[in-house]
Amino acid sequence: MAKKKPDSAPDKTLADPTGIARDRLSEAEPTPGSDPAYAQMDLTIPAAKSRAMQQALAAAMPPEPSSSSLPIVLPDAPESVRMPDAALHVASKRIEAGETAWVKDPWTGVRVAPVVLATKALALQAAEASAKAFATTRRLPSFMRRRILKDVTRRIVQARADLAELIVRESGKPKTLALFEVDRAIVTFGLAAEEAVRIGGEVIPLDVTEATQAYRGHWTRVPRGPVLGITPFNFPLNLVAHKVAPALAAGCPVVLKPAPQTPLTALKLAEIVRASGAPPDILQVVPCTNDVAAALVASEHFTTLSFTGSAKVGFELKAKAGKKHVTLELGGNAACIVHDDAPVPLPQLAAIVCASAFNYAGQVCIKTQRLFLQRRVAERFLGELVPRACAYVPGDPHRDETAIGPMIDEAAARRVESWVERAVAGGASALVTGKRDGNRMPAIVLRLEGDGAGLEVVEEEIFGPVLVVHVYDKWSDALRQVNRTRYGLQCGVFTDSMSRIQEAFDTLDVGALVVNDVPSARVDAMPYGGRKDSGVGREGVRYAIEEMTERKLMLVRT
Repeated sequence: MAKKKPDSAPDKTLADPTGIARDRLSEAEPTPGSDPAYAQMDLTIPAAKSRAMQQALAAAMPPEPSSSSLPIVLPDAPESVRMPDAALHVASKRIEAGETAWVKDPWTGVRVAPVVLATKALALQAAEASAKAFATTRRLPSFMRRRILKDVTRRIVQARADLAELIVRESGKPKTLALFEVDRAIVTFGLAAEEAVRIGGEVIPLDVTEATQAYRGHWTRVPRGPVLGITPFNFPLNLVAHKVAPALAAGCPVVLKPAPQTPLTALKLAEIVRASGAPPDILQVVPCTNDVAAALVASEHFTTLSFTGSAKVGFELKAKAGKKHVTLELGGNAACIVHDDAPVPLPQLAAIVCASAFNYAGQVCIKTQRLFLQRRVAERFLGELVPRACAYVPGDPHRDETAIGPMIDEAAARRVESWVERAVAGGASALVTGKRDGNRMPAIVLRLEGDGAGLEVVEEEIFGPVLVVHVYDKWSDALRQVNRTRYGLQCGVFTDSMSRIQEAFDTLDVGALVVNDVPSARVDAMPYGGRKDSGVGREGVRYAIEEMTERKLMLVRT
C-alpha cells in the first residue's frame, strides 16, 4: 500500500526496548505503513532502539560458527535468503524421505520451498524423544538454561534479515511488520533468559496451630514435562517463540506443530536452537496434517498442550487432551471505545485505529474490529478516519510503505467478503468499501445503527481488514455492547476519566483493558490471554513459565 508521506516525520519515540509505552501526544501523524510502532497485534520496538539492542546482544556473545546452509535465491525474491533445512529432525535423526508439501507465497502464488511432512509414526517418535529428553532438561541448572536462551537470542539477531524474509514470503506479512516481529522474538527470548534464573518459590509458615508448630515448609516450581505447541500462521516466529522460549526457561522440551502455511520460520528457529548447544531433541518441529496432530494431542508423552488458534479447534483439542495441562490462546472480537474526552488528538487517534484495524490485512486476534464512538465526537472522528481508511489497499509486502498485504489465502478473503455482504444486506452502511481480488482485500468500514445481532461482523472474529462502527450515548451502553460477544480478549478505551476507566475495568469481561490505546497493544512481558471463548490460561514469558511448571512442596518436621 502506497501513500505520500507528510512533510513532518511521525514521532517514533518509544518508552523502552520492550515497547511498554508509546508517545501518543505528538501532533506528528503516522501514515499507514510508515510507522510500525502503530503496527498490529503487539506494538513494540522502534528501529533505532532495535538496532541498538541487536548490537548490544551481539557484542555480549561469542561469534557464531559459520552456517553450513547455502544461500538460495527465491523466485522473484529481492535478495537471497538462507532457507531452513526442509528435512525432519526427529529423535536426533535427520529424515529427508517422505511426503512433502510446498509453501506458497500468498502475494505472488509462487512456490517458496518444500517441507517434509511427519507421518503419525514419526510424530509419535518425536513425542517419545521429547519424553526422553526431559530426563536431561529437567535437571539443567538455571545458568545453563539462561546461557542457551542467550545464545538463541544472539543467533536470532544475526539471522534477523533471513527470518524476516521468510515471514514475508510464507505469510504475506509486510516487510516492516515482519522485521518488527523478529525484533519482538528477540525480546521474547531475552526475557526468557532472564526469567530462567528467577523461577523460585516461597517459605510458608505452618505453625498455625499448636499441633502443627513443629512443621515448616517451602515450595518451588518444577517443570511439568514435555510441551506440545501448536501455532497459527499469522505470527510464525513470535507466537512460536512464546511457546518455545518459556518452555526452555522452565526446562521443558517442546514438540512444535506449526501452521501448514508457515512452517519455514519455525524450522529456521529449530536450526538456531540446535546450533545453540541445547540438549538433543529439546525442540522438534514437525509439520504434519491435522490427523497426525490429533495423534500428538492424544499422546501421553506430553504433560502440557499450548495451543494458539481458533476457539472451535482449541476447545476440540482441549476435550481430547486428557490429563494434560492446557493453555489456549484463542480468537477475539476486540472493541475500542472513543469517548468525547479522549486525551489523544482526533487525527492521531484515527490513524492509530486504522493501523490497528487494517495492518496485515487485519489478521490479528486483537485487531480493532468494533469501534464505539460517543455521539458528540462521532462525526468529527469519522471525518478523520474514513479518508485514512481509503488509503489502505493491498500492496507488495516487500515494499517498506506497505501496511496491508494479501490475506493468507483466497478462502479467507472470500469468507470476509461474504460476511461484509451479509452485513450490508442486514442494514449496515458501507463508509469505505472495495472489491476483493483473489486473496487481496482492501480496508472496509461499516456503520451500524442497531446492535447488529446475528451478523458475523459483530458477533464472530472477522480476522480481516474490516472495521464496524457503532455510535453510543452513554458510557454504560458502550460497555454493555462490548460484552455482547462470546469473546473476551482485550478492549481499548480512550477517555480522560478515571471513574469511567475503573467502570470499564470492573464491567468488561476481557483478559485485559488497554487504556488510551487500541486493543492490539501487547507487550511480550505482560500476562496475555482471554476470558470466555478467547482462551484458558495466560501467556507472556513469565506467565507461560508458570503454566509449564507446577508447585512442589517440601514439608519438614523439626
